[in-house]
Amino acid sequence: MLTLPAPAKLNRMLHITGRRDDGYHTLQTLFQFLDVGDTLHFSLRDDGEIRLTPALPGVATEANLIVRAARMLQAENSCHLGADIRLDKRLPMGGGLGGGSSNAATTLLALNRLWKLALSEDRLAALGLQLGADVPVFVRGHAAWAEGIGERLTPVELDTPWFVVLHPGVTVATASVFNAPQLTRDTPPITMARALQGGAPAWRNDCQTTVCERYPEVSKAFDWLSGFAPTMLTGTGACLFARLTDERQADSILQRVGSGWHAFKAKGCNLSPLHAALGCRAVSAKGRAKAL
Repeated sequence: MLTLPAPAKLNRMLHITGRRDDGYHTLQTLFQFLDVGDTLHFSLRDDGEIRLTPALPGVATEANLIVRAARMLQAENSCHLGADIRLDKRLPMGGGLGGGSSNAATTLLALNRLWKLALSEDRLAALGLQLGADVPVFVRGHAAWAEGIGERLTPVELDTPWFVVLHPGVTVATASVFNAPQLTRDTPPITMARALQGGAPAWRNDCQTTVCERYPEVSKAFDWLSGFAPTMLTGTGACLFARLTDERQADSILQRVGSGWHAFKAKGCNLSPLHAALGCRAVSAKGRAKAL
């Protein structure tokens, strides 16, 4: 059995810079991992079957990104091996934490190792992109400045504070946010150096105003959490995160969370916990930029 984490991510900032003819939005964002996430357990099968347990409510098994990733890897390599996969789900679905994309990336990396396929990281990232724009950053495994639809990645070093992540008990439909007439779609592009130099106080999420207008529960949770520390939406939500000075502050906030909300504390990570578990080394200093 191979047991590996599927870590959450935060968008430390998110600018929407345009909309392509195919409907996808162009963006600039900073991805960072958390030391909290789902866990996946893989056991080898020799009959080619992919069996996932338990089923996720509202998600057909064959539509699950874990199964789709496994099937794609089989097809890519004409592989006749299979796997029993068990998912310990911790991250809320539709929360903006990248749970499904992270699950897919962990599956690609795990089965590449379990099935001894020896595919390169570049190839796995390319396969991951076919499953979703956020999958490649989880495959690459390092905090990153992202452009395009989120697939053009440059490794970066960000501060690694403690966070409280708060889910206000609603599911935000990503499509409804990106289709909203009032969504900001014309933020002028900036350079990575400018984004990093501005740092946390200057960072924002262009989706936040739209989400708070459409989901009063998110707006209420934002107002509450921002009373303790600088707070921002991650992705299209519904999760919010507060950047904190230390773990004790996180514990103090968690003691005050009301019923109906789910919250947890986490530490920011520049190297993905998945890659740490696999024994992958961090990107060399020459290949990454650092926030000032």
